[in-house]
Amino acid sequence: MNYWLVKSEPFKYSWDDLVKQGVGIWDGVRNYQARNNLKAMQLGDIVFFYHSNEGLEIVGLAKIVKEAYQDPTTEDNRWVVVDLIPIEKLPKTVTLKQIKGDDRLKDIGLIKQMRLSVTAISPEEFDIILGLAHE
Repeated sequence: MNYWLVKSEPFKYSWDDLVKQGVGIWDGVRNYQARNNLKAMQLGDIVFFYHSNEGLEIVGLAKIVKEAYQDPTTEDNRWVVVDLIPIEKLPKTVTLKQIKGDDRLKDIGLIKQMRLSVTAISPEEFDIILGLAHE
């Protein structure tokens, strides 16, 4: 199993939007590295859902339920999407400030590649963030 973090501006697509839909299509990615991360996602992988621009916090956990396929918002076959479902809202959000302030997370993609909308998360980083959410 792999772990990931996806970022969305909540005024465009929020955690609550995903919960309301039940199954979300992660579309509109137009960065090659983020696209490659989408292609690497596998059924059952766990995803942190991060609110960018507003909130700047990880708010929930989701799961990949359909691996990469053609992005229906474009005819350009270079771009893909995945489907994900919400698992749970975190009991306590984990803010960007907390992540930046934790030396154990100094190499996390969220900090190292701030503009990337889909990043890999190591198992250690995943466990640390879950721990922060349950403090």
